[in-house]
Amino acid sequence: MLQHSPVGQVHRPFRQPLRLIWLALFLWLANGPVWAGSSPRILIMGDSLSAAYGIEREAGWVSLLADRLEGKADVVNASISGETTAGGRTRLPEQLGQHDPDIVLIELGGNDGLRGLSPEQMRANLAAMIEASQASGARVALLGIDIPPNYGQAYREAFRQVFSDLAERFDVPLVPFLLEDVALNDELMQEDGIHPTAEAQPRVLDNVWPVLSPLLESSGVPLADGQTARQTGD
Repeated sequence: MLQHSPVGQVHRPFRQPLRLIWLALFLWLANGPVWAGSSPRILIMGDSLSAAYGIEREAGWVSLLADRLEGKADVVNASISGETTAGGRTRLPEQLGQHDPDIVLIELGGNDGLRGLSPEQMRANLAAMIEASQASGARVALLGIDIPPNYGQAYREAFRQVFSDLAERFDVPLVPFLLEDVALNDELMQEDGIHPTAEAQPRVLDNVWPVLSPLLESSGVPLADGQTARQTGD
């Protein structure tokens, strides 16, 4: 006697392969974003020197950094022209929460100096930014700056000392002067005498690179031969 399968069970033999297909698709979609977001992220908290003031943003050293990395790391430029250390300290927690960076570059203090603000308050603000960044799990580098001699030798020395003291205290790498080999070259400075030209930006990046490249390598970024010792003019 022939037995007929109920209508509702006719397609059951095909359910298991279909379920496996959906499972495989789900796993691919679930794992895809993790793979895509696995590149280390660099957060740059700076002022006009990192915000490409007076030039095309694509010509700034931060954009040149992203070009040099060729997608091996994500670069987030949270720099704002006119920013002080107090402003950076206020904005940093939101930036850390939003971007979850692996590396934080702090390039602030220049506007504090130009306004004659207290070096001790600048020290406190930068220290708080370093502590918050390290507490989030990020590695930190300080990008130091200098001010003109007409601010007085005592103030200038106290200002510069802040960066070296904090680098030693928190054991973070330091670029002593972001505009080394740039600031005293009139051809590489804009008419205001404060901001570098587009032509100067590769040199600014080369000042940052020796400090940044070891942090990138320790974060798993594969750098090409010679990149760790990139020199101006390469």
